[in-house]
Amino acid sequence: MRAWVRMPSGKRLDLLNPTPFDWDDADLALGLARTYRWGGHTAWPLPLSVAQHSISVMLLRRAAAPAGAPLAPVIELRELLHDAEEGLLGFDAVSPLKPFLGDGFRALTRRLEQTVFLRYGLPAWTPAEHERHKRADRLAAASEAVHVAGWSAKEVRDTLRIRAAVLQDDPLAAVYDCRPWEPWKPAVAAERFLAALESLQQRIDAQERLTDEKNPHAS
Repeated sequence: MRAWVRMPSGKRLDLLNPTPFDWDDADLALGLARTYRWGGHTAWPLPLSVAQHSISVMLLRRAAAPAGAPLAPVIELRELLHDAEEGLLGFDAVSPLKPFLGDGFRALTRRLEQTVFLRYGLPAWTPAEHERHKRADRLAAASEAVHVAGWSAKEVRDTLRIRAAVLQDDPLAAVYDCRPWEPWKPAVAAERFLAALESLQQRIDAQERLTDEKNPHAS
């Protein structure tokens, strides 16, 4: 039985035994840009991609960092890649469906998430870091629900059970000079996600080189 999927690059992702070499960065960016939140249902002509959501969460997490203590690039990268396994699968399950997917699907997504962390050298979540991440993720979700998916603020609280505030200002608008809350075209989302990914990887590499230069005899 075939248990792998073909990536746009031609690489094969083995879903049962994934390795960090089964995709390239452009594959991931495109997969996330073509994977949609809210079941693909929005009040806009286009659906909202997981790629766009991921950039939003990263920016919100960056903005929430204490003054004078910016996030390390690897922590920002972890925020950017927090839903990366969804892009590899091409599937973001809506919340009402998740209880019915079973242990097998949860194990599959967990393996993919672990492989993503290994490929990109991401540190494991600590409980405190994960809670800070979830605050940013819930803030993005509540705001998307109202401005993108068409829910009311009351429905966000009472039906979706999201207790986060609803932002009025889109965190992406100031960075990309885009129309607030409008879903991007897949090609645009892929390009912007890939650029953010590569920029953070370059910052991490530069930081590591600087550390090596300061500590040339470190083992």
